[in-house]
Amino acid sequence: MARVTWLVDGMNVIGARPDGWWRDRTAAMARLVAELDAFARRTGGEVAVVLDGRLRDVGTPERVAVAFAPVADDALAARARPGDVVVTSDAALAERARAAGAAVEGAGAFRRRMDSA
Repeated sequence: MARVTWLVDGMNVIGARPDGWWRDRTAAMARLVAELDAFARRTGGEVAVVLDGRLRDVGTPERVAVAFAPVADDALAARARPGDVVVTSDAALAERARAAGAAVEGAGAFRRRMDSA
């Protein structure tokens, strides 16, 4: 079975869980990166996350490629390829990802996948 490459719209996934993340954006990003790292270890999938904005200290994951971009959607759309799964609930990004041949999974569904993996 081929390994899945997950391209994650970080702020979209963070925002899928209204847990007060907006009070400390950097801590929310660090939590997501740690969760993605654990998910990548458990599943063997390749995971890359793009976060909006300036570079922040979000830890040093072993299995997740972390990038920051002024507009994460543009960075993710540019990277999407057939065989990838772009994780977002943003309709415009989902359309761009599909046009590039990638599959799309919603942020909420991906959260549930991470929680159960």
